[in-house]
Amino acid sequence: MSDTIPIQITVNGRPRSLRVASHHTLLDVLRDDLELTGAKECCLVGECGACTVIVDGRTVDSCLVLAVEVDGASVTTVEGLARNGHLSPLQQAFLDHGAAQCGYCIPGQLMSAHALLGSNPHPSLSEVQEGLAGNLCRCGGYRQIAEAVLAAAEGADQ
Repeated sequence: MSDTIPIQITVNGRPRSLRVASHHTLLDVLRDDLELTGAKECCLVGECGACTVIVDGRTVDSCLVLAVEVDGASVTTVEGLARNGHLSPLQQAFLDHGAAQCGYCIPGQLMSAHALLGSNPHPSLSEVQEGLAGNLCRCGGYRQIAEAVLAAAEGADQ
């Protein structure tokens, strides 16, 4: 264990103490050590957004962040959006609008949309498109994804 480094992080509201290899990414630790498999491993170069999570309020591609860099940070993954066994309104909107399609990109799309709505609760279509620009969908379901985000924003008023 001498080649590991201790870190303290809060993941989805839960404090965690871990020992991580210095070369392991946040994505590696989330998936392999914490068994949170929502963030997907895809391009590993920060181009697709499938591994998007929120670290201290900012979206990041977890494949590009070393786990040791988030020591002391708060991390939110897609698993942290649901509360008390119920989907968040944003997650429900994705289901209601057929935005999930194959589902591979959806965790990253949800995290980017969650961050967008956190900073801009009433975005326009162009703001949604810009806010999700770092997340690729190979199924081409961009229209449904944007509609779901806009619907979730409308539902926030109710």
